[in-house]
Amino acid sequence: MAEITRHHTNQRMSQIVTHGETIYLAGQVGAPDSGVAAQTQECLDKVDKLLAEVGSDKTKILQCTIWLADMADFAAMNAVWDAWVAEGHAPARACGEAKLATPDYKVELLITAAK
Repeated sequence: MAEITRHHTNQRMSQIVTHGETIYLAGQVGAPDSGVAAQTQECLDKVDKLLAEVGSDKTKILQCTIWLADMADFAAMNAVWDAWVAEGHAPARACGEAKLATPDYKVELLITAAK
């Protein structure tokens, strides 16, 4: 059976969980005092850092679920996403509107990747 490892773990959650060759990241959010573009970029920067920590990168992302507090921010979020995603390596992706943990969060990303 594949080993499960957890990184940056507290009582509530782990920022990274690996199971065999699959990496699961906790939902990533940006600083709540900024707009959706800045929050999206901060989320993506965190994704890059966390994936690198376990020997992966954005070209190995399998799936991304994106939650927006307001779908009116879809184009602004996509502008940042499109500039970041590696050409030829776009993951399976879904995006929907959801009430996030605090009203100041505008976007949250949930990533599954391969090693």
